[in-house]
Amino acid sequence: QVQLVESGGGLVQFGGSLRLSCAASGNIFRINGMGWYRQAPGKERELVAEITRSGNMRYADSVKGRFIISGDNAKKTVILQMNSLKPEDTALYYCHQEVTGWNGVVMDYWGKGTLVTVSS
Repeated sequence: QVQLVESGGGLVQFGGSLRLSCAASGNIFRINGMGWYRQAPGKERELVAEITRSGNMRYADSVKGRFIISGDNAKKTVILQMNSLKPEDTALYYCHQEVTGWNGVVMDYWGKGTLVTVSS
C-alpha cells in the first residue's frame, strides 16, 4: 500500500502564490509519473499538471505560464508552484502518483486533497 500526503493549500488573494507538496511512502519500487488534479464545486476533476519519470511535463491550458510542476523520484515528492492565482483556480487539489510496487504491480494512488481558495 502507498500513502500520499499533501500540504500547502490555503487561502490566498488574487495574484498571489501557493506551493503544494505531495510526498509518497509505502510499497514503492518505482514512481512512474506524478501529477496534480483539481476539482471545483460542481465540476469534474481535471488534470492540472503532470510529470513523467523522465521529466516530461504537461499542463492544462488554463495554468500554462503560471504553474510549475517538479518532481523528485528519489524523495518520492511532487511539487506544484502556483503563481498569479485567480479565483477560478479555487478547487480541491489532488496529488496523483503512478507507482510500481516491489511486487511488480502498477497502481494509481491519490491523496485526500488540499483546498486552495483564491479571493478576488
